[in-house]
Amino acid sequence: MELAYYSDYAVRLVNSEEPVRGKDSLTSVEAVRDLFGDNASAARRATDADVTRFRSVRARLRSVFEAADGGDETLAVNQLNSLLLEFPVSPQISGHDHRDEDGRPLWHMHLADHPSNATAGYAAIAAMGLAFHLTEYGVDRLGLCQALPCRNAYLDTSTNRSRRYCSDRCATRANVAAYRARKRLEADRSVSSGRAAENAQRSSASSER
Repeated sequence: MELAYYSDYAVRLVNSEEPVRGKDSLTSVEAVRDLFGDNASAARRATDADVTRFRSVRARLRSVFEAADGGDETLAVNQLNSLLLEFPVSPQISGHDHRDEDGRPLWHMHLADHPSNATAGYAAIAAMGLAFHLTEYGVDRLGLCQALPCRNAYLDTSTNRSRRYCSDRCATRANVAAYRARKRLEADRSVSSGRAAENAQRSSASSER
């Protein structure tokens, strides 16, 4: 399992809530289990008590993205370090379910968690995955969607650090909104110019009389 996969845990959890829209999909133990994706064994550990615990971790992870998006690298790192200390993992070399053409294991790094509950396990993996992404690509690669009112979290892996939106849908919506705003501005300027010309003509006509 690639380490980049683990950072998606953080994004999935943060984006289970849309604060600006007042939406929150993390309302049941089933929703908690869905966040684990293919990790069915870990998902089965979740109980009703994890709903509240997951929301608490989600708020702390969002604060990391908010600090990074606001340009405060030190705050983002400090907040992430706090999560790493509270929810530790054990890196291990693994070869399970991955074989080459000769049937030999394809060794890779795996994060083994030793949680007391489902929240601790998920938080450990999410925090470590985010830490790997941050140190590999930079704090400015953690972003929040610029297409209001979205503000979903995303991880920028573009070659020129140009990503500003969480999805193509939001990028299209933002571009359309910007285009319409430009057209309105142009129309307003045209109307203003027309009125100015009319006023100038009237003033000139009055002077000639």
